[in-house]
Amino acid sequence: MAKDPQKTAVTTTLEVIPANALDIPMFQVLKEDGTVHKGAKLPDINKELALKMFSTMQFIRVLDERMIAAQRQGRISFYLSSLGEEAAAIGSAAALQFEDMIMGQYREQGALAFRGFTIEQFMNQLFSNAKDLGKGRQMPVHYGCAALNFMTISSPLGTQIPQATGYAFGQKQSGEKTCTLCYFGEGAASEGDFHAGLNMAAVYKVPVIFFCRNNGYAISTPASEQFAGDGIAPRATGYGMKAIRVDGNDIFAVYAATQEARRLAVEENEPVLIEAMSYRMAGHSTSDDPTGYRTREEEDARRVREPMVRFRNWLLKKGWITEEEADAQQQSHKETVLAALKEAETVPVPALEEIIVDVYDTPTQALQEQLESLKAHIKKYPDAYPKTSGGVK
Repeated sequence: MAKDPQKTAVTTTLEVIPANALDIPMFQVLKEDGTVHKGAKLPDINKELALKMFSTMQFIRVLDERMIAAQRQGRISFYLSSLGEEAAAIGSAAALQFEDMIMGQYREQGALAFRGFTIEQFMNQLFSNAKDLGKGRQMPVHYGCAALNFMTISSPLGTQIPQATGYAFGQKQSGEKTCTLCYFGEGAASEGDFHAGLNMAAVYKVPVIFFCRNNGYAISTPASEQFAGDGIAPRATGYGMKAIRVDGNDIFAVYAATQEARRLAVEENEPVLIEAMSYRMAGHSTSDDPTGYRTREEEDARRVREPMVRFRNWLLKKGWITEEEADAQQQSHKETVLAALKEAETVPVPALEEIIVDVYDTPTQALQEQLESLKAHIKKYPDAYPKTSGGVK
């Protein structure tokens, strides 16, 4: 609760609070070799759920690797990988209820896959074809699915943060006992929307979880050049909000942290900021070359901490999967992804008229005029544009 100036403690000794006064530890359950820390408590996860989380992690790893290759081949225009950050998205999504809203940035394909987004839906969006739920209007990787309570992603950094606060305010008013989980990177935490969104959430006490993936880089800018403070988690205290710092490469720690954050959000209307410490093993996007700003030695040193090997080792020790089963499952995902990619390439793009559908209930006169102007332009320069399924009339 905000302090009343009349009730603030008084001291006659000048005291300067040091910059590192708040030292938030990182919660971890699994060591890097997949063994459990002595004294650590595993979350209540059964075999079925654990294997679903692992299979989703494998699927996303295959999807990312295959689609980066597809972009290099000129088959899609753009791609953003979650390589090395799969545990953060999948572990947190697994801890939610299906009715909870998810607002992503653009490395949360694991959360969407865990919710049930199919390989066909992924491919249709990436190819912007006629079967894409967004009707081909979005850049690749800007997914959305109302049926899965996953808000459509937008490119500008941080816009989803105050939106999450507003949506959670509506959830609180409805009495539904649901929450909103909002993902973003530590670079987005430098946007004004971050500060506005968190402050509003704390003041109005709404059921929202702000999930920051601190992967070390905002495109080419390392965290050391983004802020002088100790990461993102301590900022929560400044807004009167609870905070958790967790090892983002430890899927069990992420799951447990998100479970507790959801309890606080739903049962106590307490917004929570989670900072998941991870590392972006790939480039920022297919438009980025990380060799220009970090060394191969740095990447190799962080690779040993990556989440999938850690989780796989735990599953093997537990006896819930064998090496042969894990490898076969990985191969199956490769075959499924490749087949879906080839199929999506054959689906035509949306008709040009689709571009103004669903903007308003009935397209306005201005939109109709703009569409006619676009058609005339394409007719004038036909060689500069790809052919659409509907053609230009």
